[in-house]
Amino acid sequence: MIETERLILRAPEPRDRAPLHAMWADPRVMADLGPVKTAADSDAALARHASYAPLGFFAVERREDGATIGFCGLKPGAPNTPIENMLEVGWMLGVPYWGAGYAREAAAASIAWGWATRDDSAIVAITARRNAKSRGLMERLGMHYVPALDFLHPLYAVENPLSDTVTYRIDRP
Repeated sequence: MIETERLILRAPEPRDRAPLHAMWADPRVMADLGPVKTAADSDAALARHASYAPLGFFAVERREDGATIGFCGLKPGAPNTPIENMLEVGWMLGVPYWGAGYAREAAAASIAWGWATRDDSAIVAITARRNAKSRGLMERLGMHYVPALDFLHPLYAVENPLSDTVTYRIDRP
């Protein structure tokens, strides 16, 4: 578990299933992340992240009301990509929670947790080239763009704009 001033990042619990599925089923959330997910897809995503333990994405809970507002954490970089075997940070929040600084707070806490618990020399983040908001957050987190690590994501057809993936990196302080 990771705690910040406004958030608790913790292992997903059964009570998180509905809000996380609602987030993954929202076309606005998924616009730069991939197709919307069915309930079965959401369950599979939760199981996949549980398999990364002690890494994996956490449910992001807002302290003030206990609401599950998103999903954030660290995972192994995608296989068969330039970031394979690297530590990757990622995040997503439900639309009602955008613009309040929660993504930055959760991602920064995840990065700090990575430095405190692992010996990786760097942490990377990826997104679709067109995802200006995520790229901006990566920069605000102190990450820098590494064009040499850009790739066509194997999850998407080459003609899909989401396949054009950019990579940002932050080195251990």
